[in-house]
Amino acid sequence: MENDTVFVLLAGGKSERMGVAKGLLQYQSSYWILEQIERIANSTIPEVYIGLGYHSQEYIDKIPSLKEAQSFLVFYKKIQIKVITNKNPELGSLSTLQTVLQQIPKNKSVLINPIDVPILITAELQTIIETKNQIVLPNFEGKNGHPIKLHSNFWERLLLLDPTEENSRLDLEIKKINPSNITTISVNDSCILKNLNTQNDWVEYLKDKTT
Repeated sequence: MENDTVFVLLAGGKSERMGVAKGLLQYQSSYWILEQIERIANSTIPEVYIGLGYHSQEYIDKIPSLKEAQSFLVFYKKIQIKVITNKNPELGSLSTLQTVLQQIPKNKSVLINPIDVPILITAELQTIIETKNQIVLPNFEGKNGHPIKLHSNFWERLLLLDPTEENSRLDLEIKKINPSNITTISVNDSCILKNLNTQNDWVEYLKDKTT
């Protein structure tokens, strides 16, 4: 059966604390954003929608495959990617998410992950993909993390939110949902809780990957 879930990778932030665009950090012989895409590609996800904002031109200049993906879905190795740029990234991550969701077919579920949260191991990612509910959340030792899976019936309402309003936030919208419409998946991969916000965070993460 064809997978009806696509992936949204949010990389539109200013990255002030990191000092450089997080997706353009060097990971082995590649860029971090490409490593993230390759991890997603190990699952049954067919398409990745990349939300850019601040640093968008730098991404396009350094990764030529992203240039063509601004116009339509293109293959990157074994997965299709599409780049959507938020023209007003100063409005925050919700506005970048909204800009991306506007380009996604309304019958698709979405998995949402910020660029600074490493993609979890494939087997556990696949479990999230295959779980059906309005909202699916991975949980490590009692704490929810990313990626978050949203059914189209839920994410369409996010398009109606005003990103300039303080309470226009995904987490607050999730809290409004009947608990029966939320499934929590226990995972063993702690990376769902990581936020690689600073150079120290990045160094520690790389150290953990080599030990």
